[in-house]
Amino acid sequence: SIPKGKVILIDFWASWCGPCRATNPQLVTLYNKYHNQGLEIFSISEDKGTTEWINAIATDNLQWDYHIIDNNKSIAFRYGVESIPFKLLIDKNGNIASEKISGNALESRIKTLLAE
Repeated sequence: SIPKGKVILIDFWASWCGPCRATNPQLVTLYNKYHNQGLEIFSISEDKGTTEWINAIATDNLQWDYHIIDNNKSIAFRYGVESIPFKLLIDKNGNIASEKISGNALESRIKTLLAE
């Protein structure tokens, strides 16, 4: 369940995905900068193996509380994810606010949603 009143960044990724891993430092920075203002991150992995997944979380310092493996890709299917990395933002009311967002646009949109 997604907590109401928070801005949620849902990040579809995998330990074997180079472009996914390349965005993890930015996610850590965003989490550290905006978590106390109401940002939560949900990492949904398309990994098959638990060991690789847990090692990547530790190596990349993904310190937030919400990490799951989407074993049968049912969550990815529900959100229309066809390739990773794939990020989407959920506003404070639980609505999808942005899809396929990254880079400077991601931080800008997070700031806007937190201010609403």
